[in-house]
Amino acid sequence: MTKMTAKGQVTIPKRLRGHLGLKRGSDVDFVLADHGEVVLRTDEKQQKERFDALLGSAGFGMTTDELMRLLRGEDE
Repeated sequence: MTKMTAKGQVTIPKRLRGHLGLKRGSDVDFVLADHGEVVLRTDEKQQKERFDALLGSAGFGMTTDELMRLLRGEDE
């Protein structure tokens, strides 16, 4: 569970940031859904760019670590 700071800030867990392709400066939106649930939305263009970068990039010569960094959208 994540705690909110005095400024109302929370940390999005790394596994979720990776799953959503979030990096420093990424735009996110919080939407109140049915039954009081809060949904975090990201820019679809941002996610599309992340997956477009993968096209044709998992060829020979790429190490597992390089592929994992690419899939997670991590900078080297």
